[in-house]
Amino acid sequence: MPKHKEKRVLNHSPQQMFEIVADVESYPQFLPWCLGTRVTKQENDSLEADMLIGFRMFRERFGSHVELDRVNKEIDVRYTHGPFRYLFNNWRFLPHADGCEIDFSVDFEFRSRLLQKIMGALFTEAVHRMVSAFETRAREIYGSAAAEPRQDPAVPAD
Repeated sequence: MPKHKEKRVLNHSPQQMFEIVADVESYPQFLPWCLGTRVTKQENDSLEADMLIGFRMFRERFGSHVELDRVNKEIDVRYTHGPFRYLFNNWRFLPHADGCEIDFSVDFEFRSRLLQKIMGALFTEAVHRMVSAFETRAREIYGSAAAEPRQDPAVPAD
């Protein structure tokens, strides 16, 4: 049902942006409507997490399976339990001359038609605010300038 794709160029590195999105436990500190998160299982580059979201009188808990592809700087999220029929989202962090191009997509449907109707009207704005929250978090952590690639110090020849 609601689907959204968004691309943005940010002046942070793909690695920096990957780390912010991968840090699920920090979401309540900066993500709108996120009241709490709990990682319930973690193995290598995958994790299971529960998230409590709330808006006005609406509160829902749902679970997700998250795959972290550190090599390709990609994060896939698949819904496991809660109020949705399905939920998928994907983050890709691509190198760009100005830092990083974020390629984000989300597709979901609530089980409740009433909830779907309410959220459908707010969906696009909610996704924009969510992506903006990650951008703001990056500025808070890394500053406003792009991270320069690290150069290994020259090793003197013997």
